[in-house]
Amino acid sequence: MQKVYFDSAATTKIRPEVITKMVSVLNEDYGNPSSSHGFGRSAKNHIEQTRKNIANYLGVKASEIIFTSGGTEADNLVINSAVRDLNVRHIITSKIEHHAVLHTVQEIESLSGIRVSYVDIHQDGSIDYTHFESLLKASKEKTLVSLMHVNNEVGTILDIEKIGDLCKAYDAFFHSDMVQSVGHLEVNLNELNVDFTAVSAHKFHGPKGIGFAYIRKNSGLKPLIFGGEQERGYRAGTESVHNIVGMDEALRLSYENLQEEKQCIINLKKYFIETLKKNIAGVKFNANCCDDAHSTYTLINVCLPVSEEKAGILLFHMDINGIACSRGSACQSGSSKGSHVLSEILSEEDLKKPSVRFSFSKYNTKEEVDYVVEVLKKFITE
Repeated sequence: MQKVYFDSAATTKIRPEVITKMVSVLNEDYGNPSSSHGFGRSAKNHIEQTRKNIANYLGVKASEIIFTSGGTEADNLVINSAVRDLNVRHIITSKIEHHAVLHTVQEIESLSGIRVSYVDIHQDGSIDYTHFESLLKASKEKTLVSLMHVNNEVGTILDIEKIGDLCKAYDAFFHSDMVQSVGHLEVNLNELNVDFTAVSAHKFHGPKGIGFAYIRKNSGLKPLIFGGEQERGYRAGTESVHNIVGMDEALRLSYENLQEEKQCIINLKKYFIETLKKNIAGVKFNANCCDDAHSTYTLINVCLPVSEEKAGILLFHMDINGIACSRGSACQSGSSKGSHVLSEILSEEDLKKPSVRFSFSKYNTKEEVDYVVEVLKKFITE
């Protein structure tokens, strides 16, 4: 049995160079970065150099990068603090956001009565920009907009420049979850009207348990976790130096090899789409995941012509054949509920069929695609 990994949107394989760098730091630079002795200063230097490097990649100031445990913590930090510290009384978001945003917003709404508006979504997974502007225009309270840059289930890319410009025009704060875009797309935050972002290292071949929030200077946000003075006071607690260094190395390699690896993955994605169309009659591609101009090159979301009775065992069948893929977000893969993203954009008929997300990295091959399509074809026709 082959073992094939097509679930890189859930988490990526760590690059060997990243592991080497992390092990070196674990062995040699194990001091507490808050300590004043040489061991501590060496660890602190790693943290601050990483902060500068990340800031350079994104076109921002080093002081605007705050290390967190990942994207979920960064999303929570920004949204909760914006309501508490920035007098936000209205949040505009969408129903296809990651649950790190949706559940946070729902909790705030239930506890504090903050008004929440959801922008309309088209069937291709894009937001209705006209409706979005109308929500902004009608808002009389201080408003926070939270819309993700790249959707983690169907890959739709937000016109982040347009959203940022509209937010600025209507004096709203703009937060964007960039977990699926940083490391895969070139992003210059200095050229965008984005106030806050969330990023996670394990989405671009880095370690799990580390990420960062971008918080625009003089935004007014205050700490959410109290204790020490780490991370400019935004996040108390001893920093995970080896993870921070691993994230730095992963992001460096991702951007140094971006064009070459991107083209490799684009070619693989096209081959996957063509092979599916050729071998499986009635296959559909959800949202605009086949549209290179409006969807990320790193994934496809496929609706398969399988009966409702058979649909429940599809992922199990894939797993026993050594294939890793997702029904939707990995955070929901153990849930009995269907995808909240697909429920917003698919017809009732297509929601009864299984939809599978296949997501790619530089480590995938055409031979793996052939194997996956062969397994799918046999499952559908048997």
